[in-house]
Amino acid sequence: MAAVASAVNPSRLAALTRLRCAVFQTSYNPTSVRTGAKYFRARLRGPSMVEYYPPQMTFGMFNRMSRREIRITDPTEAQRLTNVEAKKKRGKGTPKKAKSAADSRRVRRRK
Repeated sequence: MAAVASAVNPSRLAALTRLRCAVFQTSYNPTSVRTGAKYFRARLRGPSMVEYYPPQMTFGMFNRMSRREIRITDPTEAQRLTNVEAKKKRGKGTPKKAKSAADSRRVRRRK
């Protein structure tokens, strides 16, 4: 007796795959289109990256938690404030806010 190779109908294989995806809650993708599902299933990297570096103490954090007598000045912030003051003296500072709609620059420009 000769062994008969039985071929399974492709539509039955597709139906079986669809049913398997429904049972195991996986996505049914018969055309093998790239979906990025493996990246969505992957473990998030953010929490472990945050834990890798220890928390850093900033000047502001230190000044807030310490007593009032001890103050540390941030050199970059002090430099920024001196630059802002120098710009204001030269007239290059931020413009003043309009108190009312009549003071607005847009209203003066339209007239």
